[in-house]
Amino acid sequence: MPISAVDAISPAIEHTKRQLFQPFRFGQWIRLAFVGLLAGELSSGGCSFHFNPSKHPHTQHFASGLAGVDPALFGGLIALAVGAALVLGIVLMYVSSVMRFVLFDSVLAKECRIGRGWTARQEPGWRYFLWKLLYTLVTLAALTVLIGIPAGVAFSLGWLNHPKEHLAGLVLAGIALFFVVATVMIALAVIYVLTKDFVVPQMALENIGAIEGWQRLWRMIEAEKGGYAGYVGMKILLAIGAAIVFGIVGVILALIILIPVAGVVIAAVIAAKSAGMGWTVYTITLAVVAGSGLLAAFLFMNAMISVPAIVFFPAYSIYFFAGRYPALSAILYPAPAPPMLAPVDIKQPPLPPAPLG
Repeated sequence: MPISAVDAISPAIEHTKRQLFQPFRFGQWIRLAFVGLLAGELSSGGCSFHFNPSKHPHTQHFASGLAGVDPALFGGLIALAVGAALVLGIVLMYVSSVMRFVLFDSVLAKECRIGRGWTARQEPGWRYFLWKLLYTLVTLAALTVLIGIPAGVAFSLGWLNHPKEHLAGLVLAGIALFFVVATVMIALAVIYVLTKDFVVPQMALENIGAIEGWQRLWRMIEAEKGGYAGYVGMKILLAIGAAIVFGIVGVILALIILIPVAGVVIAAVIAAKSAGMGWTVYTITLAVVAGSGLLAAFLFMNAMISVPAIVFFPAYSIYFFAGRYPALSAILYPAPAPPMLAPVDIKQPPLPPAPLG
């Protein structure tokens, strides 16, 4: 029997409690944090840090230190960093695609087995990875068209050459463009969430592709538009609430970590300047590696405190979708085993008397 988006909250909370605290297993918690981090399940805390170079004199020292670096070497480092970031992004996208299925299996079975899941979910993970590549290309193409065409029209009309003379037109066009881009991005975000929540389970349980999964899901949505619209709205509210709670905890964690780290960094910079060290390819590489390590450590600590959300949101989608997807319902609500019948005592008939003689 399908349940509403509101009714799915309670069983998802109970599922989260049972998996994480009945009993509490620290190793399970660490594995779920690792899988959730790589699967991209962490919700944003909504925090932003503004950085103004004019208010930070250390930035000027950094810029002056770079003045002695060979421009060709500096350009080569930038090109290498961009290429490495592109390759790393593709690799992480593939890892995230496979880990999405590992997380689904972990929540459904209430047991996280990374090695077994990674081996078993290569095929659906690869299909999901191809879908995510296509989704990324479509998103970039949509942004290019939505922003590039209006910018080209404004340039051809001469509005960008003399913006003060066309201020009203630029403002009105900018407002209209903002709402169009926002609408398209919201639609793309909803598509991504529905794929992650409702297409991935079909790919996991029936070994189908993302396109076929979407064809099935679309028929379900057409038959129950209100139910799925309520799910999207409720998930937005739940995500905002989780972002606020875990965002506050994340900020506190960041302050606890950043204060001693900042002290160590300042001490290292002072020691390096006292030793006469400047910015070279080695020191820049060392700084990048150290910064990446600190960022990874911070993200993992953030994942550790976000494990309840990492389990709850997949569980929420599972309980909502189970009543609408029989293959998932059969696993989530297995049929009870038939009762064992009591053995029947069958009495043997008495043997006839032996003949005389």
